[in-house]
Amino acid sequence: MRIDWWTLGLQTVNVLVLVWILSRFLFRPVASIIERRQAVAAKLLADAEEAKSQANSAREAAEAETARLMGTRSEALRAAAAEADTERAAALAAARTEVEHLRSAAEAEIGRERQAESTAASDRAARLAVDIAGKLLDRLPDSERVDGFIDGLAQALASLPPASKDGLGADQNARLKAPRSLNDAEMKSCRSAFAKALGRPLDFSVDVDPGLIAGLELEAPHAVVRNSFRADLSRIVQELTGHGRVSR
Repeated sequence: MRIDWWTLGLQTVNVLVLVWILSRFLFRPVASIIERRQAVAAKLLADAEEAKSQANSAREAAEAETARLMGTRSEALRAAAAEADTERAAALAAARTEVEHLRSAAEAEIGRERQAESTAASDRAARLAVDIAGKLLDRLPDSERVDGFIDGLAQALASLPPASKDGLGADQNARLKAPRSLNDAEMKSCRSAFAKALGRPLDFSVDVDPGLIAGLELEAPHAVVRNSFRADLSRIVQELTGHGRVSR
């Protein structure tokens, strides 16, 4: 077999030229493109990894925030429940206090009403007794309505303080109340008894007051002296009721 070295050499040169051309115009650009794409891919992978890391961090933060919010919510619910319990207990205590106050007030009102009713019953009983006594005393003879009371009134005058006795009748305004008109003998007895009690004569006018029932009452600007059944009955009513006065 015969080898044509020129042909072999030319083919070798063609191959070398082809390799050079390929390496210059194909392999290098392709390798550069591949390198750029690899860099882009690496950057994309890095960005994706960073995004994944950020997403994981955000998820962990969200989970932590959710846990915190759940804890805060639980604490808020517990605090609200405790506050509600406190308010309910306070409301119940206030209601019990109000009920106790109302009960005490009702008991006090019932006590006052019972006391008032008892007092009114006592007043009615006392006034009825006094009214009966007054009606019985109305049956006294006219002579007994005055004579038996003159000395008692004179003794009451004698027991007055000196200043009251000195002022009695000084202004000529003394009035003697009697259950009926006085006759001359009764007027004389009154003037004599009063003069003896005061140590001087006493001028007075006579007013008829049937409400006295029996007895006499001497009134002046500076003193009032009573010796009558009306005054006695008034004292009896006051003793029986503590506040009443007889009225006729």
